[in-house]
Amino acid sequence: MKFNWKKHLLGYIAVAMVCVMVGSAVTLTSQPVAVAEETTVVVTSPFTAAIAQVRDSVVGVSNYQEVRYSNRNSLEDFFGYGFGYGYGYGNGSGRTQDTVQEVLAGTGSGVVVGKGYVLTNHHVIEDNSRLEITVMRDGAEEADVYPAAVVAYDENLDVAVVYAPDLPLEPVALGDSDTLQVGDWAICIGNPLGEEFSGTVTTGIVSALNRAVSSTNYDKYGRKETVTNAMIQTDAAINSGNSGGGMFSVTGELMGIPTLKYTGSAYSGTTIEGIGMCIPINAAKPLIEEVLTSQLTAEVKGGETAAAESTGDLTGKPRMGISVNDMESIFRSSVFTQGLLPKGVYVVEVEEGGPAAAAGMKAGDVIVDVNDTVITSFDQMSEIITAHKAGDTLKVKVYRAEGLDDLENLKQIPEDGEYVDLEVTLAVVETDVKQ
Repeated sequence: MKFNWKKHLLGYIAVAMVCVMVGSAVTLTSQPVAVAEETTVVVTSPFTAAIAQVRDSVVGVSNYQEVRYSNRNSLEDFFGYGFGYGYGYGNGSGRTQDTVQEVLAGTGSGVVVGKGYVLTNHHVIEDNSRLEITVMRDGAEEADVYPAAVVAYDENLDVAVVYAPDLPLEPVALGDSDTLQVGDWAICIGNPLGEEFSGTVTTGIVSALNRAVSSTNYDKYGRKETVTNAMIQTDAAINSGNSGGGMFSVTGELMGIPTLKYTGSAYSGTTIEGIGMCIPINAAKPLIEEVLTSQLTAEVKGGETAAAESTGDLTGKPRMGISVNDMESIFRSSVFTQGLLPKGVYVVEVEEGGPAAAAGMKAGDVIVDVNDTVITSFDQMSEIITAHKAGDTLKVKVYRAEGLDDLENLKQIPEDGEYVDLEVTLAVVETDVKQ
């Protein structure tokens, strides 16, 4: 038999390969199995520490206002000046005591900037009869409430500082908003929709700086004006109730005050998201520093205040020497809803040689403020005057516009007017006809 060496060689090779494969398997199974070490990776937010640092210093601000219901008949004062803006002059006869009811008019947010001092928006606290600071603790069913009062404000900038003497919260650190750059993180904290969502945190970036934002506002005397401010734009969510809260940096410094947001255009029907505006904190610093340096305080009302009665009897009382009438008795309500003129007391006549004349008051002036109290009616002004004695000097602010002294020939409401500050020294009256 011929030996087939090729066939046997292939067999040997096959056997060798099997041995190698088995050997390899044995070798692999004989090695110890490697066990992966368990490593826990914790991903932390860049905002967590900053939020924990400042969140408890963001509070709610509740604005209570008095709603007056009057049963007086304005037609009783009709004297025939029916040129299109109202009922004419009246002497105030037939007045009855108004019914006053205090209601919660709105809520906003605020940030503690000093011991008991809270920074907020002016539009959050304007027209208040009483303010409350609300602090909602985590897990609590009800908010802690602290009575507060306005101590300083800037209407045009839309900022205000209120004082709550019993507020136990720590102030935040004020940052330098001039150092902000587009793309920096922005943390907004506030109370959208009130207590239910108190302490809500939203984040975004600084989208733009020095945005010129014009807004039409009513000054505290009721006259409409347009104000332009440079603001910080952010895409962090800002909603109703966030006004007056804080825009913070990742280091926990207060950089801005959330004030408004854009939601869309009524004309184009477009919907806008992620455009909110904040007042730079550097713009508000002068007001804050003035308050904290001077330690300004105000009378804090912890409850309802009774409406004071006015008898209208001025005999033997100090007076300014003017005849007056309420603006709302002269002009149609649309004049005030449109903000064309301030509410107040219209000066019908200035007595020659009297205290008001000596101070520079003129017929046609509208008295809007006496001793830092906004005047909207004759009763208010009379109450202030009769509380003083002859020789006392009152700070009186009047609104003056060309044409208001001649109502019979007034064709349209003057657009340009100005506020004038006067000092009137009271004298004793000998008749009950004039104020």
